[in-house]
Amino acid sequence: MESRLNELPLGKIKLSEGPIKSRFELNKTYLMSLTNDNLLRNFYLEAGLWSYSGNGGTTSATTNKMDGPDHWHWGWESPTCELRGHIMGHWLSAAAKIYAQTQDSIIKGKADYIVSELARCQEANGGEWLAAFPQTYMHRIAKGKFVWAPHYTIHKLLMGLYDMYTAAGNAQSLRIMSGIAEWFYRWTGQFSEEQMDELLDLETGGMLEVWADLYGETRDEKHLALIRRYDRRRFFDALLAGEDCLTNKHANTQIPEILGAARVWEVTGEERYRNVVEAFWRCAVTERGHVATGAGDNGELWMPKMDMAARLGVGQEHCCNYNMMRLAHLLLRWTGDASYGDYWERRFINGVLAHQHGGTGMISYFLGMGPGSQKTWGSATQHFWCCHGTLLQANASYEPQIFMGDKDGISICQWIPSELHHRQADSKLTIRIEQDGQYGIYPLNNWSVSGMTAITKVDMPPIPVHRPDHFVYNVKISLDSPSTFDLNLRLPWWISGMPRISINGEGQLDVPMKPSSFVQVRREWKDGDLVKVELPKMLKTEPLPGNSGMFAFMDGPIVLAGLTDEERILVGEPSQPEELLQPDRERNHTWWNPGYYRTKGIDRGFRFIPLYEVKDEMYAVYFSHKSAGERTE
Repeated sequence: MESRLNELPLGKIKLSEGPIKSRFELNKTYLMSLTNDNLLRNFYLEAGLWSYSGNGGTTSATTNKMDGPDHWHWGWESPTCELRGHIMGHWLSAAAKIYAQTQDSIIKGKADYIVSELARCQEANGGEWLAAFPQTYMHRIAKGKFVWAPHYTIHKLLMGLYDMYTAAGNAQSLRIMSGIAEWFYRWTGQFSEEQMDELLDLETGGMLEVWADLYGETRDEKHLALIRRYDRRRFFDALLAGEDCLTNKHANTQIPEILGAARVWEVTGEERYRNVVEAFWRCAVTERGHVATGAGDNGELWMPKMDMAARLGVGQEHCCNYNMMRLAHLLLRWTGDASYGDYWERRFINGVLAHQHGGTGMISYFLGMGPGSQKTWGSATQHFWCCHGTLLQANASYEPQIFMGDKDGISICQWIPSELHHRQADSKLTIRIEQDGQYGIYPLNNWSVSGMTAITKVDMPPIPVHRPDHFVYNVKISLDSPSTFDLNLRLPWWISGMPRISINGEGQLDVPMKPSSFVQVRREWKDGDLVKVELPKMLKTEPLPGNSGMFAFMDGPIVLAGLTDEERILVGEPSQPEELLQPDRERNHTWWNPGYYRTKGIDRGFRFIPLYEVKDEMYAVYFSHKSAGERTE
């Protein structure tokens, strides 16, 4: 169906060198460290292509310790876990997206080999069934017996195969998907609509989405029938009726089902499915509200609407974070409404980046908000939580959200250093987003050549005396020949004053102070044009839904974490956050530190840093206050 904005072809957008690309590379290095044998082990086991008997009896011994259990994948990927095999789909999706961006032939070769081995397993299973667990799991859930989410696990595999087909050009993946679909078409054909509704009340993950993906490629009536059978009627109809069918329900189940409805609308054009998606967004976000990071869930469950003060325990979950970002991206593409880009940015900076350990690349399943919160990090091979998988995906594909296109031009939807290579009319176009980290600030600063130059060359203009209060971006245009088109620039929700936009240094454009909108710049662009964008920010507080006396601090789009292991009361008025916090450690050699503050006017003061920089420290995001001079009993 027609959308307001369109994703640009895979591979046309490249991340530029810098801290965010470093996070991407950290993820890629970890992805490649997982061995083929370990990824495939449970699939081989189920297909009868591998077995392991320890010492093999009393007369022989294991001769190669590297092949022994100590070096296998454990946690949720252990041969005794009912969820085994889910990480394979995440891995394939991430590998495909990384290849699409980097054209790295090594990762492509590894992923293609794994797909070929999955095909071998499918053939050994009879040509249709493919999973790391037996078909009996499906028969057991059909009889009402509990099994831990076999549909979810199959969905992840199908998702990975689909991404290998669309992003990495692996045709074998689509054939494997079609074989699996044949098994599910026959299996689901024995159930009545009521029986299917009962099955779908279990965690089905994104099965609806992958059937829609497959139907979009094949137009096979069997695949359309699977869409009909996996329609989550009980849930979708309740949303359309305006019910709050989310509070205290499993967000990790419901968000993928809505992504499925969104994809069905795209491949069938049936308006009901778009209505379901829009009703869900109203119920999950617009009417529910969210904490400062953007999350409406705690411990994988939806929190009550606008009443979250009693839910600052376990914290937001990464799968929910990632899948809500996917949904926001879809809605931005459908509508062109910048508020969805704002939501994506909030959850990227304070979710994806905050859930990933900046040194090891590992995942924190949950992200607490209350006093005494602490991130619990997974390991490379011993845990493999569901969030471990979405971490691989989230950090493999930032770039499709940065630039999008329409018939009139290009939109910059996310302010991430990157480069677009595109054709506009008959001209070859390159747009490069660069961030100025000396005269402005940006998240995830670190050492850079430009930073060293700024502090060593005395003939350059001096850098600001104190930490700047704005983000600065240079958008550079390269063209074969002059071309007229729109360049649309997103003004984020967090801007705190008049944005300043200039072209080639010639004064300021007349830009309205309108956060959550796009500024349209239409002109005949020429090679070498430079657009400078300055977005002012300030330290602000955001109240907690359900308790206006509790608040979080934000430095522009960055949620701050107070490094304290106990509940603390701050002194001052939240409406004047400069009464509560003061700048701290603002400069680190060659870069500015955004989000670094310390408390004012209290005993045992403590520091604040960006939530995404917290590693092993205990922290809190929400605080209460008392006015200066007020007594606390």
